[in-house]
Amino acid sequence: MEHAYLGVDVGSISTKGVIIDKDNRILASQYIWTQGDPIGAVKELVRLLEQPFDKERYQIVATGVTGSARKLVGTILGATMVKNEITAHAVGTTTFYPDVRTILEIGGQDSKIILVENGVAVDYAMNTLCAAGTGAFLSSQAKRLGIEVEEIGDYALRSTHPTQIAARCTVFAESDLVHKIQMGHPREDIIAGVCNAVAANYLNNVGKGKKIISPVVFQGGVSKNKGVVAAFERTLGCKVIVDPNGHLMGALGVAILSRKGSRRKNFDFAVENMDFRTREASCGGCSNHCEIICVYEGTNLIDSWGNRCERGAKVR
Repeated sequence: MEHAYLGVDVGSISTKGVIIDKDNRILASQYIWTQGDPIGAVKELVRLLEQPFDKERYQIVATGVTGSARKLVGTILGATMVKNEITAHAVGTTTFYPDVRTILEIGGQDSKIILVENGVAVDYAMNTLCAAGTGAFLSSQAKRLGIEVEEIGDYALRSTHPTQIAARCTVFAESDLVHKIQMGHPREDIIAGVCNAVAANYLNNVGKGKKIISPVVFQGGVSKNKGVVAAFERTLGCKVIVDPNGHLMGALGVAILSRKGSRRKNFDFAVENMDFRTREASCGGCSNHCEIICVYEGTNLIDSWGNRCERGAKVR
């Protein structure tokens, strides 16, 4: 039986999963909404990945997890590899684009930039406060304008005179957008202005002080928006590469890392039927009062974390 490798990227907005073979070919992939329930999302992801996967030919022998809920999901899936998003995205991108120098990534609620030299990530930055350069901002503005978020790119490309939208932060951008609507600006010009604002906000915040060098690869869910891609290309003055699987790059990267790692553990799709829950506990062993997160499978405690000393290990 041939070996396969599972990679899962659990973010605040979306949950992504891929299964690859030894040559990094994708055997199955899924992209679903997290909806504030990472445990439920991962169980649904596993169910969806199982359907097209050829279990007669392949056995998943290693599992990698990344994303904001990587610790929790890694415990549930019995992951052999748990890595941060920067490492996962860098590994995934450099595997398919070995000459990449700059990685732009915009997701639902966060964004990041990774600078690469000789195939190694040498610098990075992530957004901390402002959401004006994220997918959530685009989604809310699409709803305000009465269109589907998937249509934004086509509308933006039809514009010949993009409206200037304040890009300093979400509050200013939304206020300015409403003002421009009331002034009678054409919808496609406003949408093009929103795309330009997303790119400008990203470069002025996440990319501030960073030397962006071509080749540039753009990934994350927002990379599917042709209007934002065009805005980046105009601003940077170079071609921006968008991989067809760019929205899955974190999951791909951590799947590749699990393949390269030494740990092996056969993955069981039955995890989708298991009962997992979490409970918060306070250590109380000292004045720190560390918040301990306990993960249970049924009534059995399978993992806990959050303690800053050995006293917290006793909390159940």
